[in-house]
Amino acid sequence: MTAAATVALRVTVLDTWDTVRLDVEPSVTLADVKRQALAVATGRTVNASAYVVKYHGAAVLDERRTVAGLALADGAPLIVLPGRRHPVR
Repeated sequence: MTAAATVALRVTVLDTWDTVRLDVEPSVTLADVKRQALAVATGRTVNASAYVVKYHGAAVLDERRTVAGLALADGAPLIVLPGRRHPVR
């Protein structure tokens, strides 16, 4: 049996409340996943460093980790949200 060529991830971008599906190779970093998800959800280039990625409710502190390194399987849910909280008035 051969390994899957791509992994299908579900990434929710809180700025737009959209969930995008990304088919990525296992060697792709979480930083790249974040950039791709922001571009697809917003339709523009966004400063990705102002956002964090969460998996299972916890922030992924080292976004250099790969999809394979985190053992993300098909359908794994990720959340991309602003790194700083915005005040509510």
